[in-house]
Amino acid sequence: MANLGIKAGDQVLLVWSQPSSPAALKEYAEELCALVGAEGKLSLENMEILLMSSHSASTFDWVLSGLLADSSCTHSPDTLVEMARVLKPGAKIVLDEAVTGAEAQSLRTAEKLMSALKLSGFMSVTEVSKAELSPEALSSLRAATGYQGNSLSRVRISASKPSFEVGSSSQIKLSFGKKTPKPEKPALDSNTVQMWTLSANDIGDDDVDLVDSDALLDEEDFKKPDPLSLKAPDCGEGANKKKKVCKNCSCGLAEELEEENKGKQKSNMPKSACGSCYLGDAFRCASCPYTGMPAFKPGEKIVLDNNTLTDA
Repeated sequence: MANLGIKAGDQVLLVWSQPSSPAALKEYAEELCALVGAEGKLSLENMEILLMSSHSASTFDWVLSGLLADSSCTHSPDTLVEMARVLKPGAKIVLDEAVTGAEAQSLRTAEKLMSALKLSGFMSVTEVSKAELSPEALSSLRAATGYQGNSLSRVRISASKPSFEVGSSSQIKLSFGKKTPKPEKPALDSNTVQMWTLSANDIGDDDVDLVDSDALLDEEDFKKPDPLSLKAPDCGEGANKKKKVCKNCSCGLAEELEEENKGKQKSNMPKSACGSCYLGDAFRCASCPYTGMPAFKPGEKIVLDNNTLTDA
C-alpha cells in the first residue's frame, strides 16, 4: 500500500463492495489511517450508496476503490463521475475491477475500462497490474453477473483528475491571422531632401530662376477658335449622311436642328389667306381648309379625338 504514494495529511476515500469481509476491511482501513496520520482523514463508503453520499466536491486527495483482495465490483459511468467530482484537482484514483479477455455482455475488457475513465473526465489513465481473481471474488462475480467464462482477471488502473475544477473557465487569446510587419521606410539622403526643398527666403533670392507663366503661351493660344472647329468629326452634315446630334451636344447643333424642325412643321400646315382661321367657322372663308374644326391658337396643330370623329 505504501507504493501508492499516500502520505501523511492526505484525505482518502476508500470505496468497498461485497463480498469484502469486515475483518479484511478493518485491517485495510487501519493501515491507511497509519499512513495519513492524525492530520489526514479516511472516509469509507459502500459502492452501492456512493451516489447518495453527501461528500463535497474537490474534497479528497485519493480515491481507492475495490482494492480488497476478496472484492469484485464493476464501476458504472455514474460512479466514475461521482469519484471525479469528490477528488481535488490533480488528485488520483486507483481502482481494481474484474475484466475479460474478450467483450462480454455483463463484463468489459481492460481497454473498455480505461476508455470509461477517460470519458468520465480522468487523465493519465494507466494499467498498473493484472492478476488472477481470488476464489471468493470469482464465485461472487459469477453469481452476480452470470458470466461463466474462463478469461476473467483482476486489473488495477490508476488515473488522475485534471489540475482544474470541473466547469471552470479561463479566457484565452486567439490570433487567427499572422501580422505582417510593416516595411521600414528607406532613409532619405540629406542632399536629396535639400535639392527639392524651397523655402520662403529662396523666393526672393536672385539666384532662384522662376518660370514666367505667360512665356508658356504662344500667339495662337490667344486667338478665338472657330465654332466649326469645335464640332466633333461626326457632328453636322457629311457627304452622304443626315445631320446627327451627339449625346450631350454642346456645339449648338441640337438647337439648330430643333429650329429647323419647327420651321418644317409650320411650312407643312395649310396656309390661311385671311389670317382668321383660328377664330372659328364664324370668321372663316367659304374655302377655308379648317371649316368644321374648333377654334385653336395661332400655329397650333389641330388633332381630333376618336369621339369627335364618331359623332361626326
